[in-house]
Amino acid sequence: MRITELLDILRDYPQDWEVELVVVAPVDDDDEDITVERYTVDGVLPWNGDGDEKLLWLVGGEDDNVDAFLDAMDD
Repeated sequence: MRITELLDILRDYPQDWEVELVVVAPVDDDDEDITVERYTVDGVLPWNGDGDEKLLWLVGGEDDNVDAFLDAMDD
């Protein structure tokens, strides 16, 4: 993702929110455990942190994993 694309997205959210990069990927293909890895950003998810803290997660990873994660978060 280019900085200009990220800035366009961030303009839609309050400036006092903190941004966190959250990347979800499996440890093993046949395992339910997950690990945090560094990938390009593929999606954005608003999140409530501890207390009144507002966060914006930038989500990345393998395409199928990101889709499954975002679908699970919608449920």
